[in-house]
Amino acid sequence: MHVFGKNVAKEILNNPKTINKIYLYEHFNDQDILNKIKTSHIQTKILSKHELDNIAKENHQGIILDIKDYNYCFLDKLLNKNIIVILDHLEDPHNFGAIIRTCEAAGITSIIIPKDRSVKVNATVMKTSAGTLEKVDIAMVSNLVNAIKTLKDNGFWIIGTDMQGTDYRQIDYTGKIALIIGNEGKGMSRLVTENCDFIARIPMYGTVNSLNASVAAALVIYEAVRNK
Repeated sequence: MHVFGKNVAKEILNNPKTINKIYLYEHFNDQDILNKIKTSHIQTKILSKHELDNIAKENHQGIILDIKDYNYCFLDKLLNKNIIVILDHLEDPHNFGAIIRTCEAAGITSIIIPKDRSVKVNATVMKTSAGTLEKVDIAMVSNLVNAIKTLKDNGFWIIGTDMQGTDYRQIDYTGKIALIIGNEGKGMSRLVTENCDFIARIPMYGTVNSLNASVAAALVIYEAVRNK
């Protein structure tokens, strides 16, 4: 998998064993990254901007890393956590990356995503998460409802998010909880909604009737952390 950008590069170079090769702009001048590359002894290929553009179509900032595919963890690893974030078939990699960044900033290190019909960890997710992905465990499960039932069996309360529900500031966030963020357009699926213990609603006071998924996630995440 190709990932790119200075922030991502700095983070991944702290664990260089995941890197297969580095593609570097011929006039790249970030000395901190150059020093890390020098000490990592990883194969580095110097390229022109045009050659780099052919590898990564987005803004690569002069550095592209060829790394091993992301290593998802098993659900069992997350069962001893106090807060888990579940993404119910999120599709936008920018939202996914932003939520990863918010989780890490809030001290939450566990995320669950479904295997099918959902965004996976890719280059855009890694860049948007601004180097925080290495600090968060992500479990990919075959069936979200089954995963939710496993969480319940292990003492978790399940809190979904929807336009119909209880004001998110009035939810009880004590104990072990899993926060569910729904799909950008459809929200939470019916079966997932039916397996929630609580539904958190973010009040809308203007003319819009919903928030971007990553913005909604940030509000609920920090409210949950504040009440721990």
